[in-house]
Order: sequence, then structure tokens, then C-alpha cells
Amino acid sequence: MKRIIIISLFMLLSIAAYCQSVATSPYSIYGLGSLYQSDFGPISAMGGTGIALPSSTFINNKNPSSLAFIGKNSFFYDFGAKTIFSTYKDKSKTEKKKNTQFSHIAFAFPVNSKSGISIALLPYSSASYVISNYRMKINNSNEYYYLDAESKGGLNSFDVAYGYQLSKKLALGIKPSVYFGSIEENKNFSIANSITTINTTSNYKGVRFTLGSQFCVDSTFVLGLTVKTPAKISAGKKQSIKSVNGTDTEIVAAEIVSDAVNYYLPLEIGFGVNKRFKNNMSFSVDYEKSLWNSTNQSSIYGQFTNQDKLSVGFSYFKDQLRKTNFYEKIHYYLGMNYDSGFLLINDQKVDNIAFSVGFGIPLEHTNSQFNISYSYGIKAKVSNDLIKENYHKIGINFSFEAIWFMKGKYE
Repeated sequence: MKRIIIISLFMLLSIAAYCQSVATSPYSIYGLGSLYQSDFGPISAMGGTGIALPSSTFINNKNPSSLAFIGKNSFFYDFGAKTIFSTYKDKSKTEKKKNTQFSHIAFAFPVNSKSGISIALLPYSSASYVISNYRMKINNSNEYYYLDAESKGGLNSFDVAYGYQLSKKLALGIKPSVYFGSIEENKNFSIANSITTINTTSNYKGVRFTLGSQFCVDSTFVLGLTVKTPAKISAGKKQSIKSVNGTDTEIVAAEIVSDAVNYYLPLEIGFGVNKRFKNNMSFSVDYEKSLWNSTNQSSIYGQFTNQDKLSVGFSYFKDQLRKTNFYEKIHYYLGMNYDSGFLLINDQKVDNIAFSVGFGIPLEHTNSQFNISYSYGIKAKVSNDLIKENYHKIGINFSFEAIWFMKGKYE
């Protein structure tokens, strides 16, 4: 087990410089990029639900209070990756992309019989994209300009979560998250014979807190609540601007270092319910509200708007007493989620709906499990000059449990 800890720490340090995912979505151009969804254990296959799930068999990153239910002799280690096959379509053309993304690395362990702690490193957003000859409408005008852009980078999140069991029914938790990263952008704006080129490198950093609670109504029914505090992501940038009008070239600015426009994360509130049936079936529902309007920030490409998320998940595994072979030990998962989106472009939200399915293959004689999930989703619609995105996402996740602190028996 010491070897696992050393490997975990080494991977946390070595992956830090390459934690950003590689995205291709044109919507990565907004804000800090496309927000990343890193779900541990079987959460991805269950539609992203998890606010009311305990961390008794895997690390639950959705609610820090769940860590209060880690077994007193358990040590969990979790990491994953995913591959996304995307098809982008507008009114005139269709384009296909594929990318593989690092998902997360985390480990968790009990502090005592009533509390637990987890440490995780994961991407928060990705602003890696390439856009060619994309037509965008000028605000309050009937004219358009054309954009050629490429970018790489994004933000990472380093999380430390702690959960404490106040009583047999109630647990509370807190998770501070440190955000850090940089984004390099090269953009060409074309209107008639005029081309403006802007090269920018922006660095970001900030801290945010997640508060959580879980209440066990009884042994089969759990309620969960999470609150993510508003946060300021401070930014600094180095920028060069060049303008070409016909045959004339003008260097407007060169290698100028200055403060950039800060980015603000909103207050987010989540509520979850989990119900178990016959000890081998589980049904979960999560609802989350993000108050982006209150951040009072804007984008030249669109507006930020309040976001709603609804997720539903289902799991099934054979009754423990009836397991007679390997195949009967497999866990099965099903889910769906709807995200109204936080971007308003041409008075239309960039929403997303996805359906997921997966299964968990047991490893050894503990809660260790190899999870495979598949999701199909649709983002936005081909209307009002928006780009529709259809995607197939395949995720793999290794969730290991080792038993600690067991006293040896001698005869």
C-alpha cells in the first residue's frame, strides 16, 4: 500500500503540468472554456448523479460530506480517462473530431471512525480549440465578421475534501478547491479588407469552497445538499495586437503585460435524493442551480445566464446472497441529464441533453471496481447561427480499495 501512496503522489505532481483536457468544441471560446465534468466511480454512468450517494464503496466527488461514511479501514484510489467522438454541424457544413482526455486522479481515506478526507487533481475547463472562417453577427447590427482562432490550455482544480459524521443520520463536509492554469489564444477578426490579429496569454488562479451535507432518513433513503460559494478567478495577461488594412500594417500593441478581466464563478446550489430498493437497486435524482446572472460579467460573443441541471441515475446489482459466479457480481448503471447551459447566444441557450449507460466489473474481494461508461449527447441546435454538437463519450474509471490498519492474527 505504501507503494500505491508513493505512485499516487508522483502522478499528482507529474500530471499537474498536463492536466488540461484537449477539447475541440467551438463553445470553448467562451469564458474559461468548456467546463469539464469529472465524475468518479460509477457517477458518469448514472447521469452525473451523486449528491446523495455515500463514499462507502468509492470516492464521491459530488458531495464532500459523503466522505464521513468511508469504512474505517478503507483506502480508496481512483483515476480515469475518456474519449469523445464529436460531430459539429451548422447550416452549411459538418465536421467530425475525436479527442482523448485525462479525467482525474484522487485518493481518500478515513481520519477516524466518523470522518474521512480526499485529495484530487482534475481539469476544470478546457479552452483548446481550432475555429476557421466562423461567421459571427455584430451586436446591434445586421453585419457579420469572420473569425479564425486557435487556443490551448484551460484551468485545473486541486481539491481537498473533508466529511464529518455529526450523528448516525447527519454528515457535513467542506471542500476547498484551488484553480490554476493558463490559456494561449490567437485570433484573427476579418471585416471586408481589414484583419485584426490578437495574440494573448492569460494566467488564472483562484479559490472556491463547496459545502455539503447528507441526511439519512433511514437505511435506504438519503437526502443531499451542496452549496458552491461564489469565487473570483484572478487573471493576468500578456498581449500583442496587429491590424492590417489593405496593404498597411499597424502594430497596435506588442508584448504588453497587464491585468486581465477577472472571471467570476457563481453561487451554485444542488439537491439530491437517493433511494435503495431490496438492497440491490438504487435510484438517484439531482437538481442543481447556478446563478450566473449575479456574476455581472459579459462576453463579446454572448451573455452568461442562469443554469439549471437535472440528472437521473439508476444502478442494479444481484443480491449478495445470490452471487454464484463472476458475471453475477457485475454492477449495471443507467442515467440521463439535462443542462440548460450558461451561455445565451443570439437569445438562445446552448443547452445539452445526454443519456448514459455503463457497468462495473468487480476486482479482488473488496470494493475495487473497473467502470466503463458510454454517453450520447446533443448540444445546441442548428438555428440562429449556432453550431449543433452530437457526441459519443466512452469513459473508463479504475476505483481501487485497499484495507488498512487491520491487526494481524498470530497463532
